[in-house]
Amino acid sequence: MTGNPVPRAQARDIPPAEGATPAMAQWFAAKAAHPDAFVFFRMGDFFELFFSDAEEAASVLDIAVSHRGEHRGQPVPMAGVPAHALDAYLARLIRAGHRVAICDQLETPEEAKRRKAPTIRREVVRVVTPATVFEDGLLEASRPAWLLALSPAEDALGAAWLDVSTGGFCTAAIPRADLGALLARLEPAEAVVPMELTEEPDLAHRLPGRIAPRLVPRDPARLIREAYGVATLDGFGRFAEAELAAAALALSYVKETQAGALPRLDPPRPQGGAGGLSLDAATRRSLEILRDQRGGTEATLLAAVDRTLTAAGARELASRLAAPLAEIGPIAARHDAVAFLLGDEATRGALRAALKGAPDMARALARLALDRFAPRDLGALKLGLDLAARLVATMQAAQLPVPEVVETATAALRLDPVLGAELGRALAEKLPARLDDGGMIAAGYDGELDALRKLRDGGREAIAALQLDLAQAWGVASLRIRHHQQFGFLAELPAAPAEKLLRDPPKSLKPEHAPIHRQTMANAVRFTCTALADLDRKVAEAGDRAAARERDCVKHIRRMLLDAGTAIAAAAHGVAELDLHAAAATLAAEGGWCRPEITDRPDFCIVAGRHPVVEAALRRARGPGFVPNDCDLSPGRRLCLLTGPNMAGKSTWLRQNALIVVLAQAGLFVPAASARLGLVDRLFSRVGGGDDIAGGRSTFMVEMAETAAILNGATARSLVVLDEVGRGTATWDGLAIAWSVLEALHDRIRCRAIFATHFHELTQLAGRLPELRLAQMKVREWRGEVVFQHLVGDGAAEKSWGVHVARLAGVPRPVLTRATQVLSALEARARSGGPDALAEELPLFARPAETPAAPATPLHDALAEIDPDALSPREAQEALYRLKAMADPAAAQHETVAPGRKSVS
Repeated sequence: MTGNPVPRAQARDIPPAEGATPAMAQWFAAKAAHPDAFVFFRMGDFFELFFSDAEEAASVLDIAVSHRGEHRGQPVPMAGVPAHALDAYLARLIRAGHRVAICDQLETPEEAKRRKAPTIRREVVRVVTPATVFEDGLLEASRPAWLLALSPAEDALGAAWLDVSTGGFCTAAIPRADLGALLARLEPAEAVVPMELTEEPDLAHRLPGRIAPRLVPRDPARLIREAYGVATLDGFGRFAEAELAAAALALSYVKETQAGALPRLDPPRPQGGAGGLSLDAATRRSLEILRDQRGGTEATLLAAVDRTLTAAGARELASRLAAPLAEIGPIAARHDAVAFLLGDEATRGALRAALKGAPDMARALARLALDRFAPRDLGALKLGLDLAARLVATMQAAQLPVPEVVETATAALRLDPVLGAELGRALAEKLPARLDDGGMIAAGYDGELDALRKLRDGGREAIAALQLDLAQAWGVASLRIRHHQQFGFLAELPAAPAEKLLRDPPKSLKPEHAPIHRQTMANAVRFTCTALADLDRKVAEAGDRAAARERDCVKHIRRMLLDAGTAIAAAAHGVAELDLHAAAATLAAEGGWCRPEITDRPDFCIVAGRHPVVEAALRRARGPGFVPNDCDLSPGRRLCLLTGPNMAGKSTWLRQNALIVVLAQAGLFVPAASARLGLVDRLFSRVGGGDDIAGGRSTFMVEMAETAAILNGATARSLVVLDEVGRGTATWDGLAIAWSVLEALHDRIRCRAIFATHFHELTQLAGRLPELRLAQMKVREWRGEVVFQHLVGDGAAEKSWGVHVARLAGVPRPVLTRATQVLSALEARARSGGPDALAEELPLFARPAETPAAPATPLHDALAEIDPDALSPREAQEALYRLKAMADPAAAQHETVAPGRKSVS
């Protein structure tokens, strides 16, 4: 989510506007107001793009560029998309990081004629950006689309983030160093920042690809008060000045993109850093909570544990996993809700049955607030109100005492029954696709509308009767009366009888039935007459009046729903809460997950823990069952030094213990037989690594930066998971760093930690660090093969089995053979050196004094001349006898020579 995939907001080159036609003058005005956006200009049934907009958008949208008309003597490049398919094309541009200004028609051609205007009035009604979209086709159903606004303070940043599609709005004042963690948590779709922040390369590099630089409003508090219609912000909480500035910046940007309107937004909630488990960006990347390290979503913790049935429930789950709690009371309340639904299977089943197919009320309400809704949004709210009533009835029939958090969610669902009844009477059973199609209001809801519809429909019956009369009067049985958008109702005849009618009309025609020619086509001719024109006018007037009355009814329903918007939004959140708790209980029932015990002591004891993502992957692949492992970091053994080979499951065990903390403090049950966890304030995980090319940092530099963040940020209540610290540099440097980091975790920070390493020298610290315990990944040799048992046991591993892993990876056999020889020589040298004194002497890793080279001898010279790979077996045997004779000439004189061989003497 970081980096800049598209250029910053830039004005595209456009020619001067002088000499433009009236319609093109409107386009030039829209383009001048939004130079950094593609202008979609409505012309009839199409949205057109002109000049450089057309050429640039065509490559993204895969549409053709044509040329039509001239401007200043040059043909005008033009490309267009059908208005009915606008969302699909918008989605492609928005996902590519672009902005689009929608310049729509605000009147009909008839209205323009009445005011004698040279063209239809058009204005920009909306600017579509990655974080200000409402359409379902442009949104990810299970994830919010955050707009992040930042405002600078002395050594901090004010941050505000809002989701226009659901109304969520939060603020915080954070140290600049914590910006990365906030970005990793939110994954904002777009950022809006003051001009001065765009000049800070380090900060700009980390923001989302589309940055919107803006000026901070002069009086942020006043702007926020006006937006919510309040005299003071005290009821919303306490805000730092930078928070208010960021919140005002976000509101003004949204208002700018919505042509001066604001969506329905919750009041801003100041969050700060209290009450939440701190996870930095490197930890989130390492643990793959919401996205894996390649940016995908399948092999993630969220995907593995998501059993929700609604889009709102999925968003709530993602939010909780991204921001786990760090307070025992709220965590326990969530666990109570899961335990209740796990124990009451009947209530859980009824809840989940009712939740299937539940609408997304929050997003429907947001579209309603901005008057950009479709009939299906009203239908969604109607279904949502019905669902809320069913969920309340389900909870009232619960067999077990309902915990407080579930009762609170249920209380939010108790909406005014008059609202649901009114909506049920108002909306038709089958809703049209568009508001302009009509037929959205049910019969019997409004008497005046029913009367106008009757008149309109009666007129259509009269049209059918007139068709029969004209067919008889004109003597053309194939006559058909059809409606055309431009001409209204016309009588259409085949070409041959039409020519006869024009040449020789019947003598006995009534004056009102006399044919009037209107249009000739290839195979048909269209006529009207006085009677048909009069009837057409009456039907059109009745239809227009019925459509106007239906629009009035829809406005009344919209206002009624918006007046209850706060209650409906709370009900939508209640649905999400119940869905999430029921999903968590279902997950626990399916996998045998347990309720973790969260304490205020430095406990950490997991029995038979499992990695939720790996276990889910094995289950999908129908592979072998996951091997569970314990983890005990309780007082007296809070620092675990883990050794053993790769491929044995080290990284899996490290990550699974960290993920269990995330799940537990997010309020879910955990994949273990039992778990007793002391509250964790900060979680650090450095497992795996990579470079930061865009930031100009090598792999080792990234590793050291992340390690520094751990050593500077961890506390005694933190959990630290480290893998292979120091392996990115020379052996002695890396060992020295790993040694000192391990000592710092034990002596200075005194946190709970798992430290995996291939530096076996570190195991000697077990005698010096009283709270350090040794653990190893168990490996068994069987008939020359190595069997990885994926079990964690006590003690230190004897070796790392690296050559064996290289063989599994397909390294060529000659290389493996040579590696085995070198490894044997190095191990022999280590054994001959005697006991290692690393733990007793300082400096720890001083280079040993060099031993003077031995003088060369004839034996050494002869040995150096031999090329073993070039010798035949017989030549090798002769060379061996020769070397032996040189080493011991006396023994060689008495050597018995084999039959058929020459004496080597």
